[in-house]
Amino acid sequence: MKIIFVPVADRPECARALRAAFDLARKLEASVIGCHMRPHRHSEISLSQYFSEAILGDDARALYAEWQRKSNSRSSNASRALYETVAESAGFAMSKRLKASPVAMWQEKVGSPDKLMAISGPVSDLLVVSRPKFGGGKLAGLFMLSALMESSRPVLILPQSCPARVGERVCIAWNQSAEAARAVAAAMPVLQLAKQVTIVSCGPENRIGPKAKQLADYFGAWGVHADRQITRGVNVDEELIASYRKTNSDLLLMGAYSRNRWREVVFGGTSHYMLRHANIPVLMLHT
Repeated sequence: MKIIFVPVADRPECARALRAAFDLARKLEASVIGCHMRPHRHSEISLSQYFSEAILGDDARALYAEWQRKSNSRSSNASRALYETVAESAGFAMSKRLKASPVAMWQEKVGSPDKLMAISGPVSDLLVVSRPKFGGGKLAGLFMLSALMESSRPVLILPQSCPARVGERVCIAWNQSAEAARAVAAAMPVLQLAKQVTIVSCGPENRIGPKAKQLADYFGAWGVHADRQITRGVNVDEELIASYRKTNSDLLLMGAYSRNRWREVVFGGTSHYMLRHANIPVLMLHT
């Protein structure tokens, strides 16, 4: 991972996200791009209304219209000041362009978050966003959902309150799926730096796909030692959280909704639960 992309607004949760991003960047020897996004008054958002209502509890178009009404130039200046302060405290020099060595780079872009994430996401290696507050702060959720659904890259979703350091003790939600395998592959640089990795399988491993032991053996070739835990599989969401707590983890790694599994929103699912209810750092990849 060489480029970490962070949407920036002048808010406390953004400061925490930036500190976490720069901490990871220092370990990965990566650059951090901070980007303040402003809405275009004639631009519309294209995120599925149905999907955004299921995840955010509101229509993406209504949230975007609210953002258009509240946006102003002062927010841009304050956001840049926040970014430069955190970058300086992390020891990163500001640069107008990316270099082979790690730098901090500032951008400002105009447009809807889904389109901007679709443009900037694919030329980044990791996106870091904050999840919305429980019962409020849905505009943050609009950026979270846009990053997850449109970037084609792993997204680190941080709760409103979290430690500046994440990724030292990683818990992997393993279900033998292609989504989980892609998330693991994308996060390999983080796993190589982790002090502790735990693979959690909920219930019997009876799907077509690698079992947890095979994944652990694969990790050995990358120099990653992984412990394994198997739970009953009666309530996957609760069992994953329990394993996360038991292992004192600071990051949950998992696959997210695939494009042909929108029905998971209707019938529930672990992706849905982690976005709506789990107040922990989660690294997801949507494919």
